[in-house]
Amino acid sequence: MRLKNKTVLVTGGSRGLGKVICTSAASEGATIILNYAHNQKQASEVVSEIEDKGGKAYAVQGDITSEEGVRTVIKEAKRLSGSAIDVLVNNATGPQPELSLEDATWEDYEDQLRFFVKAPLLLVKELLADMKMNRAGSIINIGSDVIQNGNPHFSNYVTAKSAMLGMTRSWAKELGPYGIRVNLLNPGFIPVERHDHISSEAIESYQASIPLQRMGTPNDLAQSVIFLASDESSFVTGQSLTVNGGYTFG
Repeated sequence: MRLKNKTVLVTGGSRGLGKVICTSAASEGATIILNYAHNQKQASEVVSEIEDKGGKAYAVQGDITSEEGVRTVIKEAKRLSGSAIDVLVNNATGPQPELSLEDATWEDYEDQLRFFVKAPLLLVKELLADMKMNRAGSIINIGSDVIQNGNPHFSNYVTAKSAMLGMTRSWAKELGPYGIRVNLLNPGFIPVERHDHISSEAIESYQASIPLQRMGTPNDLAQSVIFLASDESSFVTGQSLTVNGGYTFG
């Protein structure tokens, strides 16, 4: 029960990696605040799954890319849980179109920055007062190994994810004196629902290039989240940890 007595807010928690982060953190004793944008049915199903196993979770709808939406999410999260947020997992994402430089526009870049820079910024600013007062907190940004790999025809996404690295390091130094830790987790390609269109041949080809010779699972990432959320990592901040079986380094 490494997260007992901790309240964990996971954005984009109703499916994919976010869902498994929520269920895994709940199994370690955390109270889960599952933020979702649209699909109430999926969010409710995750909450029910957690509750059926004896955990505690609440679903909170809200647009985390807007200031008003973030204020609403945090206010409702604190009302439902009866406590401040101890851990923030910035996991939410939007569409991720692959575009050549000829086809990409500034708006395509902005779309990615809204989720990976703007939303984390708004959320952290809303949580800072409580975390500073408690002199504790863990902020976990979910990045991507594309920042090491530099995928072509994906510069809009790669650029926004790369920005999270600098953001993480700067926040860690600024917030460290208050006992608030900030770290970045970079998953590799971990197939979830939104990857259903990718062929088995493509997945097998990718797997063959992984030193550990297997595909990553959502639980691989979730366990790293739990480590960074828990007191086991109390002396770890400003770090970038890549979870991809050795596909890239750094």
